Amino acid sequence: MAAFGAELMFCIFCLTLLANVVTTDENVTSHDFNATASDEFTVTSNVTDSYTTTLEATEPTLTYTSTVQPTAAAQPLPVSGRLLLPATDADRLCPCDEHSGACDINCCCDTECDEELPLFTGCSVSTVSGNKQLCSCDVASYSLRSTIDGYSQLQPSVRKETNYDIFCIQSQNRIDGWSHPSPSLPTDSNFDTLFKQFTSFLFGLEENTAELQVPSGYQYGDVMVTAGEDGDRGMFWLPAPGVTADCVDTSPAAFLKDDSRGCSRRVNLDQDCSSLPALKMGTYTDVQLLTGTNKDAAVVPVEVASVILQSLEGTQTKWNMSGGENLSPVLLNPGLCANVVLKVVYAMKYNPAGKIVNVSVSLILGFVRETALSLKQEFQITFLQQDVEEVAVDYSGNPGYVVGLPLVSGTRTHDGIVRSIDSRQTLSLLDAAEDQDCLRGLHQRSPVLFGLDSVSGCTLRLEDTANCSLVSQVLLDVLRGPNYPQYVASFGNSPLNNPLDWVQISSFHPGEAQSCSIPLSLHLEVEWTKYGSLVNAQPQIVSIKEVVQTNTTSFALLSGSSSILTISMSVAFTPVSAAALPGYNAMPTIDAKLPYDFFSPFV
Repeated sequence: MAAFGAELMFCIFCLTLLANVVTTDENVTSHDFNATASDEFTVTSNVTDSYTTTLEATEPTLTYTSTVQPTAAAQPLPVSGRLLLPATDADRLCPCDEHSGACDINCCCDTECDEELPLFTGCSVSTVSGNKQLCSCDVASYSLRSTIDGYSQLQPSVRKETNYDIFCIQSQNRIDGWSHPSPSLPTDSNFDTLFKQFTSFLFGLEENTAELQVPSGYQYGDVMVTAGEDGDRGMFWLPAPGVTADCVDTSPAAFLKDDSRGCSRRVNLDQDCSSLPALKMGTYTDVQLLTGTNKDAAVVPVEVASVILQSLEGTQTKWNMSGGENLSPVLLNPGLCANVVLKVVYAMKYNPAGKIVNVSVSLILGFVRETALSLKQEFQITFLQQDVEEVAVDYSGNPGYVVGLPLVSGTRTHDGIVRSIDSRQTLSLLDAAEDQDCLRGLHQRSPVLFGLDSVSGCTLRLEDTANCSLVSQVLLDVLRGPNYPQYVASFGNSPLNNPLDWVQISSFHPGEAQSCSIPLSLHLEVEWTKYGSLVNAQPQIVSIKEVVQTNTTSFALLSGSSSILTISMSVAFTPVSAAALPGYNAMPTIDAKLPYDFFSPFV
C-alpha cells in the first residue's frame, strides 16, 4: 500500500511539470570569419553575442531577459580604409583568392572564375576547413572532373569533420576566449587614446612626456663648427680640388674622416703674395673649433705643433717659434714670394663622447716663383681618440725572414698565438758584458736576430751555489729571460690565428743528472730552409731546439783552483736546404706510323 502511494505521488509531480509551458528563444552566437589569402593563411573574425531567454510558467510566472550587445564603433578615418566583408561558412572561404576582381588560375574556390574554370588543370587548394580546434567543423572540398568535351567541371562538396582530440572545443560562445581579439581601428574619437597606449613604452610613462636626448658631441660625418670673434658660428673648411685641380676653399671637413687633399692655385705675386689669405699661416692657425654641436659647447683653439721652413733647393729646417709668432708671406723681389703655406696637417683628438678635446696643426712654409705655372698645396686631417695609443706591430719579413731582424716569438693559447711587441719579452739572449754576474745586478738582453750567430754569458761564484736546487732554477730563468716564449714563427709575417705556421721550441738536456745539477750553457739551434722558387727563395724556420748542458762532475773539478764558473749562452742558425739541382724535361717521343701501303707498288 505504501508503494502504491509513492507511485501515485510521482505521477502527480510529472503531470505538474508537463503543465508548465517553457518558451525559449535563443539567438545563437553568430561567428563571422573572413579569410584573406596571402603568403600565410589569415582569418579575421567578427563576433556579435545576443542572448534572450524567456521562461513562462502557470504558477508562478518567472521572466528573465539578458542582452549583451557590443558598443557601436565610431566611423573610421577616411585614410584607414574599411575592413573586408566577413564570411561565415567554410565554402565561402578561399585562401587562394589573391587578386580582387580577377580570376586566380587553378583557384577552384574563386567565385570570379566562372569563365576560366573549364580550362583549369587542377585545384591549388583542394580543402578549406574552419577552426580545427572544434570537435566538429565544416570542411569544403574542391575537385575537377573532365567532361565529354575535355573541359574541366568543378565538383564542390561540404562535409562535417570530427575532431577526436580529448581537448577539442565542443561549443564556443566567445571567440576571444581562445584567440586574440581584433585590434581597435583608429578613428577620430579614439586616436589619442590608442596613441598613448602604444607609444608609452617608447617615450616613457603615459602621463610624462620624455624629451629625446640630443647628443652633445659630433657624430661620424658631421661638419665641425667653428666660433668667430664676434660669436658667430661657421664651418671648418679644408681646401680641396673641385671639378678641376684648382683649390676650393669652401670645402668642409667631416668628423672622423681622415682625408688628404692636394690642389693648385694660380697666383699673381705682386697682388697675392701678401694679401691672399690662402697663402698666410694665420689662416690655418687662428681657428677656434667648438667641442660639440650643442649651444653651450666649449671653444678649443688650434695649437701650432711645428713649422718647417723649406728652401728653394727643397731642404727643410724646423723653425723655433716664440710667443705664437706667425710668419707672414714676404715679397722678396718681383718674382719670388717667401713664407708661403705649402702643406697643412691637422691632428684632432676626441673623446668617446664625440667631443673634440685638442687640435694641433703642422705647417710647411716655402717659396713660390713667378715663373711657376701654379702653386701646389697639400692639406691633411687625421683623428685620434683620447687615451688610446696606436701600437705598431713590427714583422721580420714578408713572408720570409730578413737577415738581421728579430725572431718573431709568442705563446700559444686556445685562441691562437699571443705575441708581445716588447723586444725585451721576446726570444732574447744576454748582452756580452765584462764581469757580468749571473745572480747579481740587472741583466741587459738583446733579441735573437735571424741569421746571426751569437755567443754571450755571465759568471757564477761557487759560494752562491749553497742552495743548489734554487740556484739551478734561477740561473736557468736568467739564461732564458723573462716571459720565455714557447713558439717561434716559421715566417717573418706568420699570422697569429694560424698556429700551424708557428714552430714549437723543443728542449734537450744531455748528460747524466748529478746530485747538484747547474746549467752551464744554453744553446739555441735554429734550422731554416729556403722556401719557394730559386729566383726569390724565402727563408723559413723549420725547427728550433734548446740544448741545456748541466754539470756531470762536481764543481771542484769544473772550476779547478778558481772559484768562478763561466756560464755561456749561444745561438746558431743552420741551413738545412737541399742543394738545388737543375732539372730538364724529357725529350718528347714521336709516335708516328706510316700507312701500310706508303711504298706501294714498290714494296
